[in-house]
Amino acid sequence: MNPTQDMPTEILHCAIAIIGGSLGGCAAAIELLTTKKAWALTNATNWLGGQITEQGVSALDEHAYIETVGATQSYMRLRQVIRQHYMETYDIPDTMQTSVLGTNLPLNPGNGWVSRLCFEPFVAVAYLDTELDTARHIYCECQLLSASMNGTQIQSVTVQLPDKQVCIYADYFLDATDTGELLPLTSTPFVTGAEAHRDTGEPHAADVARPDEVQSFTFCFAVEYCTGEHHTIPKPVGYEAFRETQPYTLSPIARDGTPIIYRMFESYQENLPFWSYRRIYDGRLLGGNDIALINWISNDYYKGNILGASPEKQAYYLDEAKRLSLGFLYWLQTECPRDDGGVGYPEMKLRPDVMGTIDGLSKTPYIRESRRIVPITRIVEQDIVAEFNHGARSRHYEDSVGIGWYSMDLHPCVGNPTSSYYAPTKPFQIPLGALISPTTPNLIAACKNIGTTHLTNGAYRLHPIEWAIGAAAAVLANYCYDHQVSPHEVYEDRWHVWCLQYRLVQRGCPLFWTVDVPNTHLHFIATQLLLVRDLLIPESSRWHRLEIGLDQALGESVSLVKLHQLIDELHTRHGKRMVDTSRVTADLTWGALCQWLTPLLTQVLT
Repeated sequence: MNPTQDMPTEILHCAIAIIGGSLGGCAAAIELLTTKKAWALTNATNWLGGQITEQGVSALDEHAYIETVGATQSYMRLRQVIRQHYMETYDIPDTMQTSVLGTNLPLNPGNGWVSRLCFEPFVAVAYLDTELDTARHIYCECQLLSASMNGTQIQSVTVQLPDKQVCIYADYFLDATDTGELLPLTSTPFVTGAEAHRDTGEPHAADVARPDEVQSFTFCFAVEYCTGEHHTIPKPVGYEAFRETQPYTLSPIARDGTPIIYRMFESYQENLPFWSYRRIYDGRLLGGNDIALINWISNDYYKGNILGASPEKQAYYLDEAKRLSLGFLYWLQTECPRDDGGVGYPEMKLRPDVMGTIDGLSKTPYIRESRRIVPITRIVEQDIVAEFNHGARSRHYEDSVGIGWYSMDLHPCVGNPTSSYYAPTKPFQIPLGALISPTTPNLIAACKNIGTTHLTNGAYRLHPIEWAIGAAAAVLANYCYDHQVSPHEVYEDRWHVWCLQYRLVQRGCPLFWTVDVPNTHLHFIATQLLLVRDLLIPESSRWHRLEIGLDQALGESVSLVKLHQLIDELHTRHGKRMVDTSRVTADLTWGALCQWLTPLLTQVLT
């Protein structure tokens, strides 16, 4: 698309503009469906959904508790609708008696072992299109052109569609692009690549800042296994060089220098088969042939940084990355060691229809690392890694607007292809301050562009966490509009923060890790609003476990001093006393506390 001066321009005025239809952008849009305010959403392709659709990563990277807790209500609904599609289409039950991950587990249509939910991308596309069907201002297949500023405030953003330009004026702008495209256009300070140790204090940070050292990106593709058939593609240009330098292999090198050996269809020692790793369609379950998503270290592209590259350089990197992925497919078809002896699996058939493209590759590359805002609150390695957090959870943030959990997982990086890093984390929170730029008052980061570092982005970039970030960004923007305050002003006011958090938990967005009080529970709202105020005493029993124990006494785990102060604050705001503080003792159970305080919380925070 090339802008022309005589192209018609549409002017749109709205309260909130979501720039980018990433997973976070779609989560934000879904949260705004119930508002009467005007809002808009833009996206570069015709598929909304970012990583689960146009980037092809429809095997969800999640945590062990995902079936019951640890995600927003809207994310849980996404998972439910995806499963419902397969149950109705293929007349199968909601539980798998046997699967690669165990017995009697919830339906996993692909039966892949990387995730509890692997599926075809079009299923998520269909859900998002249906869910957002009533929205009036969604612009797909558009290019972000420019932003106009009024001082430090964003005034408007202009996008170009095939037949027109649209100039969107809004009170609040959410950057939900997967690469943080709005940040340079608005002169919002941002960071790329690896920060220096002296800047972040992170034990595993680089000695010096390396702005180009971003994680590799990947053009994913899907293949069907057609027994007895031959579907070898033409050899891509540069194949031999890719094969030797990438390298193409089923046995990547571990961090200790030893190979991790996988076989195609057979397990090797404790390693499950490569084929079922990201299988997204299980033929034995659904009928027909298997389909697998290929997203592997061998098609991770780390030869160039597309963030900030010239259009010519960016086009070069993207073309080379596509040939790298197609080269891996050619290797799988012609040179990959077979389980039964010999080489090559020509039975693997590229499925362009699965990715919705002509070349069979994902519409856009899977982006692991974005530009990141310079935030009010930066999340560093010490905040989340298990080694530095001795309780059941990571560092507590009283301004939490969401939760997540995933290991800190870094793939090979530009200029440092051996830099893969993996570290276990404790269940963590998403601080409000990480979504806010102190310099651009009406900008909110809404996906991978929040205030993480190169290292912690490796934990916050995954599916349910990006969704939670987008949902929080939308609820924040909506709150700011209602109260005519900036995100920074919300952050600075403890009462505004708590009122915002009330809105979030009302919408089923958890703020604090409690695995025994899901967002469908009667005491979910009270539990979340109380625990986010830092009531747990360090080194106590509840501090060391993820269960809150509804039927257990407050005992030595809950600070009665803080709790009484909190109740007094509520009474002051309400203007009359509703709870006898003298009855709030260590013998009171958590469930009884929630029952007593729910009416007061509801009346004061509504």
